[in-house]
Amino acid sequence: MSNGLTRFLGDTPGRTALKLLVASFVVGVIMAAFNWYPVDILYMIRDFLINLWETGFEALGRFGGYLALGACVVVPAFILLRLFSLRG
Repeated sequence: MSNGLTRFLGDTPGRTALKLLVASFVVGVIMAAFNWYPVDILYMIRDFLINLWETGFEALGRFGGYLALGACVVVPAFILLRLFSLRG
């Protein structure tokens, strides 16, 4: 059992707990310095996903507008070229 646990943790349970304790302390100090809290991180992730969702649809709208604008020129030109090539 101990070998399986050690293999899963990557080190002995005591050393792993100590590493997690030190890492948690360092991250806690950094988060306190920037005045971040775990709920703020969740809100940042949520806001990022909402902005991505809204911007994505805005980009699709711009893409559709560019497509329609280009089609106004390309499709009639294509039709004219095809008509003129049939006569020749």
